[in-house]
Amino acid sequence: MPSQSHSRDRHEPRDRTRDRDRDRERERERDRRREREYIRGRYDEDDPGVASSPGQARGKYRFRGDDGYESYDTGEAGGSDYDERRRRERRERRRQREREEERAYSDAVEERRRERSKAKESPAVSPVKKRDRERDRDGHRRRRDIEEGGRPGKDARERRQRARPRDSEHERERPRDPEEDARRQRRKAREREERRDREWEREAAAAAAIAAKHQSTESTSSASRLLSNDPTARLISDHEDEGRPGSSREEAELRRERRRQKKKAALLSAGAGAAAVGDLEGRVREGRSRHRSGARVVSGAYLEEGRAEDMKMRHRGGGGGGRPFEKNWKHEQSWDSSYEDGSQPPKWKFWASWSKKKKLIVGCSLVVLLILAIVIPVAVSVSKNSGNADTKASGSSTGSGSSPNSNLNGISPDSIPSYAQGTILDPFTWYDTVGFNVTFTNVTVGGLSIMGLNSTWDDSARPNSNVPPLNEKFPYGSQPIRGVNLGGWLSLEPFISPSLFKGYSSNVIDEWTLTTQLGSAAASTLEKHYATFITESDIAEIKDAGLDHVRIPYSYWAVTTYEGDPYVAQISWRYLLRIIEYCRKYGIRVKLDLHGVPGSQNGWNHSGRQGNIGWLMGSDGDLNRKRSLEVHNQLSQFFAQDRYKNVVTLYGLANEPLMLNIPVEKVLNWTTEAAALVQKNGVKAKIVFHDGFLNLDKWSNMFKHGPDNMVLDTHQYTIFNTGEIALNHTAKIQIICENWYPMIEKVDSTSQGWGPTICGEWSQADTDCAEYLNNVGRGTRWEGTYDTSSSTVYCPTADQNTCSCTKANADPSTYSDAYKKWLKTYAEAQMSAFETGQGWMYWTWRTESAAQWSYRTAWKNGYMPSKAYSPSFKCGDTVPDFDALGLAEYY
Repeated sequence: MPSQSHSRDRHEPRDRTRDRDRDRERERERDRRREREYIRGRYDEDDPGVASSPGQARGKYRFRGDDGYESYDTGEAGGSDYDERRRRERRERRRQREREEERAYSDAVEERRRERSKAKESPAVSPVKKRDRERDRDGHRRRRDIEEGGRPGKDARERRQRARPRDSEHERERPRDPEEDARRQRRKAREREERRDREWEREAAAAAAIAAKHQSTESTSSASRLLSNDPTARLISDHEDEGRPGSSREEAELRRERRRQKKKAALLSAGAGAAAVGDLEGRVREGRSRHRSGARVVSGAYLEEGRAEDMKMRHRGGGGGGRPFEKNWKHEQSWDSSYEDGSQPPKWKFWASWSKKKKLIVGCSLVVLLILAIVIPVAVSVSKNSGNADTKASGSSTGSGSSPNSNLNGISPDSIPSYAQGTILDPFTWYDTVGFNVTFTNVTVGGLSIMGLNSTWDDSARPNSNVPPLNEKFPYGSQPIRGVNLGGWLSLEPFISPSLFKGYSSNVIDEWTLTTQLGSAAASTLEKHYATFITESDIAEIKDAGLDHVRIPYSYWAVTTYEGDPYVAQISWRYLLRIIEYCRKYGIRVKLDLHGVPGSQNGWNHSGRQGNIGWLMGSDGDLNRKRSLEVHNQLSQFFAQDRYKNVVTLYGLANEPLMLNIPVEKVLNWTTEAAALVQKNGVKAKIVFHDGFLNLDKWSNMFKHGPDNMVLDTHQYTIFNTGEIALNHTAKIQIICENWYPMIEKVDSTSQGWGPTICGEWSQADTDCAEYLNNVGRGTRWEGTYDTSSSTVYCPTADQNTCSCTKANADPSTYSDAYKKWLKTYAEAQMSAFETGQGWMYWTWRTESAAQWSYRTAWKNGYMPSKAYSPSFKCGDTVPDFDALGLAEYY
């Protein structure tokens, strides 16, 4: 439109002039800025002629030019040279910008040509395609002109004017200003240069950061070990320079020089040290680079240069290379420098400088000391317990050192039927198989397994010449029984094996609570106890001690268990059978004693469950009565076999039924029924029943017409009677010989008392000081701590406040001769009294720590007769004067 054309023609000259002036002013300002853009030179040792202080500097400056940082002397002599050099540099920069503009235009044209070649051809009538074809022809002409030495810049501007789209047919083409195009190209060139400058600055900053990262904290030695980042930076620079199209070798060198100068400034600002900067300057002066385009880049550029002595490697064979560079590594926050610097490792790493030989010697010495620290306390403990002698090697039932499962050798686990594998019939699940026949059998008698028994036996043995062999009848009534209990073994008692009850809360007080606490571990724990606490060696020693009978306490869970029972079922059964076979081997006769019946017959811990009595009384009294008879039905069927008629000669019904609480009539009725059942099943052994803690005189009129072949069992202790425990040493022996002796003699008589009577439990303990004797957590009468409601002390010297359990619980090896003589006399007096009846069985053979309750401990330490059948004291003999022997009455 005319108005628009007229308006544009009117204002265009003014706009062009203003733009041209502004551009020229910008260019002049840029030149002035470049000419004055120099920085004060740093006073490095590498720069010759630099003054030692700024005040002495004679105009020493560094100019930031295209070639990097260059030093000039601005003194009087060097002013003209400086101006001439600046003019040359301006001309060079101008020519360089023109070359860059030509390259940029060529790149744009080439890119357009490639796009055109990819486009699909369209109909010739398309005005757009027509214009494109004209541009293609123009491009062809431009390339031809370039090849012929033409002016590509001018031709390009003319082609762009011809290619400009017209608004309409009436609008004529607007003329282009060549200077404006030139300014535009220069502006683009400046922007590209500024972008490159920014990239170089970022590279320099990164290099400084790397140098600072690897810079050592040392003042002098760190510079020599600084991991230089310059080789890596040069690799990056070289790859960039060689990858830039149209870059000449001189231009690449100029760019690299600028980057070196920037990196140098960055290193100095980061405090990299003189060595690293000097290394950079040296490479600048030499004009060399270690890296090549396309070379393999390795980690650790400083290491790749190979100039640091502390990076030399030691080769196999010890030749060359110096010491390993690991020696120069410094442990962070440990010591100040390497070993070569004369420093030492920290005190807590005193071994770091030791030789291998010294380390080996010290290490061996420590091992020896550790072994001694373990062995010596064990040896002392063994020596300390040598008097007690109730310790036994764990895991061995014979003491021979052989494997407890060695007789399984040659037997395949597959020989056990699948239905029996993993059950009590599978010998591969047993803790100990020594003494067992491990040939599988599922045969039962009375519902009880014979697994583990041999098919043959020999009853010709006898324990000593005073006793007939097993295949001959024992003369009960005319020859006293001299035996011992195997207490705390198959029926647990806390004071006999306190180790099983320690480490738990005070609620673990009996076998019920213990097995409840152990849960799934109860079976393995108790079987280990069964296998190791009493073994064949114990029976051999019992024979050597002159004893001829053993009483074996066991409980109903050896036969069966009921719903809700936590007890370990039936595992103790096979150990009961094995110990009977050991007794057969040594000619020892056996009394079986059911220590725990269903429901508990006394509510004491050795019945299995401490607390209420649930047998013959209470809501389950009748049920447990029936269950106890069923247990005896099975037991009597089993022990009625011919193999047991010579060895099991005494058969106990129930241990210590508390007839002070349970109605006497119910107990006697049950006893009659149980005895009849056992005898009906074929047991020929004497049936033993307990007195129920009733006065023995009462039995002269009770149960006189019960089953035949029965024996009354009584248990006599002085320590559980507060009237007897407080007696002095002489008085205790007198009460045994003057009271117990005639009492046992009377009750054993069928005319004056009940009839055949045996003392199935007694002890030479003269105090109740043994741990857990009065139940777990209960005190003692001896020290006045038994009754929580009373502090009455029951000992001979209670009025002197000298009663103590210390000496009573001391190791037997510390006992005085007078105390041992008293204990032996006290035991022999009781033997003498009980032998007026059917005889005696001491409680018990073995304990873990209660020395005065262990026949074995007393026998080995000399306060029990060496042979039970030949005591040195009998009632009627003169009682020794223990006061004259110096024995105190308080222990």
